[in-house]
Amino acid sequence: MIRSKWRRWSLTHLGLLRAVRRARVPASGVLFLVFLIEAQPTITSVLGGTVLALPGLGLRAWASRHLRKDRALTTTGPYAYTRNPLYLGSFLLGLALALACRSEWLLVCFLIFFASVYVPTMIVEAEHLRTLFGAAFEAYERQVPLFFPRPGRRFRASENAAGDWALYIENREYRVLLGYGLVLAVLLAKVL
Repeated sequence: MIRSKWRRWSLTHLGLLRAVRRARVPASGVLFLVFLIEAQPTITSVLGGTVLALPGLGLRAWASRHLRKDRALTTTGPYAYTRNPLYLGSFLLGLALALACRSEWLLVCFLIFFASVYVPTMIVEAEHLRTLFGAAFEAYERQVPLFFPRPGRRFRASENAAGDWALYIENREYRVLLGYGLVLAVLLAKVL
């Protein structure tokens, strides 16, 4: 019942949700600059952030090696556990950056930003996938959680679990890795 009410609300406000989705990249850039300006990192905080960032980068890389945007419903790899592994990876990267910056208020800003920007984005993308893939997406949606994986549960798919590195390049995921390397360099420069 809650799901159907939420879906009706989201369909009614789809234009607003799409506008939020379009603003996510520029808004992320602004938040990122605030993080770098306000950061008070130490070697320990940067290393702690890096420990959390590695699973985020790994999850995003794994997901991008399966994603065939708008060509096929992706249900393999991490998509067997969560419908939004790229955003879960981004969530881990954001938490890692807040930890590296050593700022509780930046953590709160990130959590508010993520909830207000990425939740609407996930809703818009679900509607898009429902339009493209119909009943196949609805069956997948019933079995796989929106964001946080449920332990022990996964979607049964028959394809390669490792994925394809050509898709990693096609989806330009290397930019996230390069971006994280730049962030790491800036934070280390602030420490020194």
